Amino acid sequence: MKPPSLLHMSAPCREDFDIPFHQIGDSKLEFSIALVAGVHGNELNGVFVLSRLADYLHGVEAGHIPGLRLNGRVLIVPAVNVLGLNTRMRLWPFDKTDINRMFPGYYLGETTQRIAAAVLEATKSAPIRLDLHSGNLDFEELPHVRLYEPTEAERAKAEWFGFSSIVESRIEKILTVSLIQAWKELGGENFILRAGQAGNLQLPHCERMFQAILSFLERNEILGGKPRAEIEEDQHYFAPDKHFRVITEKAGFFVSKLEVGAWLRAGDLIGYLYDGFTGKVREEMHAPVGGLLLGLRRQPLVFEGDLIARIQCP
Repeated sequence: MKPPSLLHMSAPCREDFDIPFHQIGDSKLEFSIALVAGVHGNELNGVFVLSRLADYLHGVEAGHIPGLRLNGRVLIVPAVNVLGLNTRMRLWPFDKTDINRMFPGYYLGETTQRIAAAVLEATKSAPIRLDLHSGNLDFEELPHVRLYEPTEAERAKAEWFGFSSIVESRIEKILTVSLIQAWKELGGENFILRAGQAGNLQLPHCERMFQAILSFLERNEILGGKPRAEIEEDQHYFAPDKHFRVITEKAGFFVSKLEVGAWLRAGDLIGYLYDGFTGKVREEMHAPVGGLLLGLRRQPLVFEGDLIARIQCP
């Protein structure tokens, strides 16, 4: 059976294509939650997690997972940028536009504007909405919840994912045309989950995000049945002004033995910057503040002014 599609499109020199989605649960109900991933075609972790989640919830609905039941209706769009995913590109391949800069979209506009409009139309009725992302090709991020100028309800429910880190951010000017901003203008409760690095799968991060979403569904009573084991992680809430970026002042090869999620003290070594020709250490990179290592550069070749780490100070 062919899955339903958000939007059917044609291309000049290939077969037509769709943006498929899952609708799981009683069709007489309104959607309880909408989950979206793959707005950027090379962010594979979210696509993998939502495809797995769809299979799991279809199994619950069919009664194949003893002890669990689906109390609500769930909308899942595993991959918005379907052509970007198939060509391993972040942007829409035909015109290199960023779908996450096209919201709220326009049904009579360019292709990416039509895609944005279709995504917003499909998800707008859900009172809870999740958008899954990864870091870029160069940067790995610890699985965490990100809130943009949140309501008190969003702050409270962010804890239900069980992640160790909840990061609050202001909406920058460039984000006013993003999916999260379009959602916030509709009301409801809106969350971004970020984990890992684009271009590949980091399976431990995927598993952590999958379990976090199940925990969230259960706490919202969308998924019912036997209680799951509590995820034992100390939670920390980071305000918008507690975000520190570590920038390199020289070019070279950046090498670090740290893992994201490490707690650092001010002055702790983050890594070394080596000269690419002589092999000598050009600079030792140290933490300017103490805090949680939320993100770390994994692409070793760096230029002056490149970001190498993000530290959140509680």
